[in-house]
Amino acid sequence: MQLTSFTDYGLRALIYLASLPEGQQTNITEVTNTYGVSRNNMVKIINQLSRAGYIAATRGKNGGLRLGMPASQIVIGDVVRKMEPLQLVDCASCSITPACRLKKALHDAVQCFLQELDSYTLADLVERNTQLYEIILSEPPVAINTQ
Repeated sequence: MQLTSFTDYGLRALIYLASLPEGQQTNITEVTNTYGVSRNNMVKIINQLSRAGYIAATRGKNGGLRLGMPASQIVIGDVVRKMEPLQLVDCASCSITPACRLKKALHDAVQCFLQELDSYTLADLVERNTQLYEIILSEPPVAINTQ
């Protein structure tokens, strides 16, 4: 299964935020520059993640972006469910729909995929990942936002 770029960059944005030192905020420009995605797309992604509670976005002079909950509570499967259109096929106009078993097979495959993603939290992806910290922060942080 291939995730949409919307979900892919949503997960990347969460990884970026989870890699920041405790209490540090960032902004959309820093995230877009890190991943080379358009600001317009990232604004849409951040808005959806914010509505879902994964990101806290504060406007104003001291505003910025940070995780909306501890990284250890953000289950990757849940994020994918909230962001990804998981219907793999549209059976509405297919003439074999009454006899077809493909839809069930694909549904079962998606459930297995999501079940595997449910075994990972955002913290699992960033904790003690020195190489990631070096890429995102240019040096390992003192405290990581994974609680």
